[in-house]
Amino acid sequence: QVQLVESGGGLVQAGDSLRLSCAVSGRTFSRLGWFRQAPGKEREFLATIIWSSGSTYIVDSVKGRFTISRDNAKNTMYLQMNSLKPEDTAVYYCAASRPTIILPIRPYQYDWWGQGTQVTVSS
Repeated sequence: QVQLVESGGGLVQAGDSLRLSCAVSGRTFSRLGWFRQAPGKEREFLATIIWSSGSTYIVDSVKGRFTISRDNAKNTMYLQMNSLKPEDTAVYYCAASRPTIILPIRPYQYDWWGQGTQVTVSS
């Protein structure tokens, strides 16, 4: 069983930065990912990281502003978000997947989810 707990969300102003954390427990996962969901919208994939190697993939829409990383010693994944915009307002989720040869960018490709953390960016 894998458990994930997000933290670090909050209310910030446009242009500010936030770092989200995802504490993970369990050993059966291979990748971790970050998603977000704004009201009335589908859950949106943002980034993924292979836990063992640290190899990352970030979608073009946030590349250059968002960075995904992990600290194996702390069993924690991070999402550093810079130059935040009001359109970044959403609930942010971390998720874990079993080993897969296909890049997991869809919610159904992830097996475990955190409870989410709210990020609100005011203009």
